[in-house]
Amino acid sequence: MLPAALKKQLSSVLQNGFVLKRAVFQPCLELYPMVEWDALMKKMNKLNRFKKKNNDFIRRFTAGVKMVEVDVTGRLLIPKDLIAFAGISKDLVLSSSINIIEIWDKQNYEKAIDDAAIDFADLAEEVMGQDNEADGIS
Repeated sequence: MLPAALKKQLSSVLQNGFVLKRAVFQPCLELYPMVEWDALMKKMNKLNRFKKKNNDFIRRFTAGVKMVEVDVTGRLLIPKDLIAFAGISKDLVLSSSINIIEIWDKQNYEKAIDDAAIDFADLAEEVMGQDNEADGIS
C-alpha cells in the first residue's frame, strides 16, 4: 500500500499507470511513472539495433518489465518474480530517486545505505564537486 502522502504527490500520474522493473545496479525494483518510462523508451529507441551490445542491453534492461497500476485503495501489486529479485520478505522501503521510486526490502536498503555511507563523501565530491559554472552548478 502506498503511503497517503506519496499517493497525494503522485496524484497527477496515477491514472496513467507505472512500469515496474528490476534495477540495474542494486537488488531493488524501480517504479517509473508512465511519462518517465515513455521518455526513456524514446531515448533507447535511438540505439542502433544492428549492434549486438545494444540489443543485449535492451533485452536485459527490459527483462521482467511489468505494467502496474495503483488500485482505488492505494495498493500496488508487485509480481512474485520481482519480489524474489529484490529479496523483499516482510518490510519494504519506498525511496525517491529523483524521477522514479525505488522499492527495497528494508534490510537490503539499510545495508546498502550503511555500505555506501563510508564512501559517500568521496562520491559526492566526484559527482557534484566539479566546477560546472556553465551548467549553473558549483
